[in-house]
Amino acid sequence: MAELLTSWWVWVSAALVLGLIEVLVPGNIFLGFALGALGMVPVVMIVPGINGPLAFALFASLSLVGWIILRVFFRRQSSGTRIVSRDINED
Repeated sequence: MAELLTSWWVWVSAALVLGLIEVLVPGNIFLGFALGALGMVPVVMIVPGINGPLAFALFASLSLVGWIILRVFFRRQSSGTRIVSRDINED
């Protein structure tokens, strides 16, 4: 199992599977995990001898950072209800 965690293609595959799950299941949580898995690709390429627990810890932290970035960029939109304080027909 530790050998699989040091392969870059495993993390790319995990990112694709998590992205597919995000499309199929609403909730906007799996996209952060997919970004974390994509973030693990350069980490695994730079540090090829990474062990399993450290890889999962880095994956979790990268997923959290990815989720926070998504929350900042895609803030929750309002329901679209607008309060009109002035009528445009009154002059």
